[in-house]
This record gives sequence, C-alpha cells and structure tokens, in this order.
Amino acid sequence: MKVKTPVYLDNNATTAVDPRVLEKMLPYFTQNFGNAASRNHEYGWTAEAAVEEAREEIGKTIGASAKEIIITSGATESNNIAILGAAEMYKSKGNHIITCVTEHKAVLDPCKHLEESGHDVTWLKVDKDGLIDLAELESSITDKTILITIMHGNNEIGTLQPIDKIGAIAKKHNVLFHTDATQTVGKLPIDVEKMGIDLLSMSAHKMYGPKGVGGLYVRRRNPRVRLSPVIYGGGHERGMRSGTLNVPGIVGFGEACRIAREEMETEIPRQLALREKLWKGLCKHLDALYINGHESQRLPGSLNVSFAFVEGESLLMGVKDIAVSSGSACTSASLEPSYVLKALGVGEDLAHTSIRFGIGRFTTEDEIDYVIERFAKEAGRLRELSPLYEMFKEGIDFNTVQWTGH
Repeated sequence: MKVKTPVYLDNNATTAVDPRVLEKMLPYFTQNFGNAASRNHEYGWTAEAAVEEAREEIGKTIGASAKEIIITSGATESNNIAILGAAEMYKSKGNHIITCVTEHKAVLDPCKHLEESGHDVTWLKVDKDGLIDLAELESSITDKTILITIMHGNNEIGTLQPIDKIGAIAKKHNVLFHTDATQTVGKLPIDVEKMGIDLLSMSAHKMYGPKGVGGLYVRRRNPRVRLSPVIYGGGHERGMRSGTLNVPGIVGFGEACRIAREEMETEIPRQLALREKLWKGLCKHLDALYINGHESQRLPGSLNVSFAFVEGESLLMGVKDIAVSSGSACTSASLEPSYVLKALGVGEDLAHTSIRFGIGRFTTEDEIDYVIERFAKEAGRLRELSPLYEMFKEGIDFNTVQWTGH
C-alpha cells in the first residue's frame, strides 16, 4: 500500500482536529454565534449552555466538577495563571516554589520571573530517565513553600512523573500542587482527587481539539484554592480569567475530551504497539541507537531516539517527507541541544542526534513501516560518511583516543 506523504509523526507538538470535533464546532461560528456572557436573549443562552456542557466533559476527563474548570487560551496561559496567581494570592503565607529543570518553558519562565522579583525557587534535578527524586522534593519543602509545580508527562522525552506520590507529599505538608498535564490529558487516565492535584493545566490542541483554547483545573474544596488574576477585565471565569469566551473552541475542547475518554482504553494499547514496532524496526536496521527518557514509564505514543554518529538536523533534511522534530518544537529554532536532554546527562554529541517521534490517533501501521524504512536508509547513508562511525565499528573506545587540538 502506498503511504500518503508527508507522514505526520509530531503529535507531541500538535494534533489534527478530529473531524467529529470540527463537526460539533461548526454551528457555533455561524448559527449559534452568541456571547456566552449575554444573559438576556436566546443566542447568549445557547452559547452558555454549550460552554457548560463542554465544561462538564472537560471536568469528567480528569475527575473534576464542571465548576472547577477555568477556560483559558491554552496551557501556557493556564500555567501562568496557576503559578503567578498562586504566588500573588498566597504571598502572606510564603514565597517559596518548587519546580523541576525539565519543565516546559511555560513553567520555567514564570518561575524565573518570580525568582527575579524576589521569590525563592528550588529547581529539582532529574535522573538519567528524567525522573525527580521524591526524597529530595520532600526535603526541599519549608514553612515558606506555597506551591509545587511538576509536569505529568514530558513533551520531549515522554517520561511520566509519579504524580500521585508528589500529590501525597504536597498534601502531607499542606502545600498546593500544580501539574502541567498538557501531554497527558485525554491520553492517560487522570483523577485529580486520587492524585492529590490542586491545579492542572491542559490544552485542546494536544488532544485532537482546536488550537487557542485550554483549561485550568482549580480545586474548590479540601482545600479551596484561590488565585489572583493575571488578566483583568469583566470578571469572567470566577474572576480568574477575564475575556469573552471562545465558544466554538470550547465546544471543540469538550467534544475532544469526550472522544478521548471514550476511546482511551483501546487507543493506549494501539499506540504502545505502534511505538514498540517503530523502536524494534529501527533497531533491526541500525545499531548505536539510544532511547531518551524512561524505558517504560512514559507517554504511550512518545519515542525520543538518539541516532549516534548522525547529526539530527541533517537527518531531518534527508527525510523531508516525514514530520518529526529534533528537540522541542517550542524552542527548535535554536541550535542549542535540548535543555531536557542535557538535564538527563545526555552528552552534547548525542543530544544533537536526537529525534522525537510522536505517534497519534491517526497514525497507521503502514506509516510506521514507511518511517522505519526511510530512517534506516537515511541514517545509514549519513553514517557511511562519518569517520567516527567507522572507528566505532572497528571497536575503538573513544574515551582512550587522544584527540589533537589546534
């Protein structure tokens, strides 16, 4: 069977809108176009009802009530409201925040901003698999700690942090726990109650919904979490996020959540099987491949591989009919090796050879076969040009080589 190219394998960056999601959204652009805050006529009531129905679906997907879902423009905004809003609201209690060096920039940058303005931030390191040390997390907590913010699934390497254990530590010490779950909502079961999560960020476009809409779960009881607004205006969204609601986007987000929840049971094993097929297929044709991130404790559709002795950018140039990324899409304009891979202790040489494959709902077996064949051929061709690869094949230990400098 001929595969339609380009093959899309960058689902960690964004997903296609599911046709069922689009179908549900369409009437809210032209027929039911009311403002959900217009309370005195039918157009407004129809829009408001659609938003509330979507809020229910979003809440159900993470085990929360509809009232606990604040609508935002996406996970970046959700992260900013959670971190900056908590820092402002709880400043009388303390000024200490705990996070991790492999977080998304949308968490790192607000934390850096707070650090520059006088907050105390603890930056937890990770092990070679990308996991934080829970004992180190607990020993970092002081009587001034107001927030722990640790992501659920990493966008580059897919590693999953033990969220339930982090939640338990936060509860024990009466500290709020925020998680950036952008990569995991709709892909893995999440229960904010069981996991002890107080604040959770998510985005529709990572789960087959539209871009430009996301959500922030804000716990209402045990404890009731309050946040200072980052955007001021008409007091929408319980005063935490003013602005006219993006009704079609929210309708799409709700439908994306409903579909993801209903299909999760079959979709997880399907993506896992495709990921294993991809990894085994690459290993069959190529040696000196390394998985970045945790071997098993990671997102079902995520595979980050270092192709030793091949420059990542050159490899991408050679496989232009396949959409994958080297490093993270949000920062891939820079040629610096990924800060996430550096944090795992991956050497600069290997970090530069890494490719991130993101398998999704619409990925087929034929596409995986095609990707294996293309990458095997292209990586093989580039390695033939590499004197280092030749030395590796001859069994030379690079640690013993005396390189001559200029």
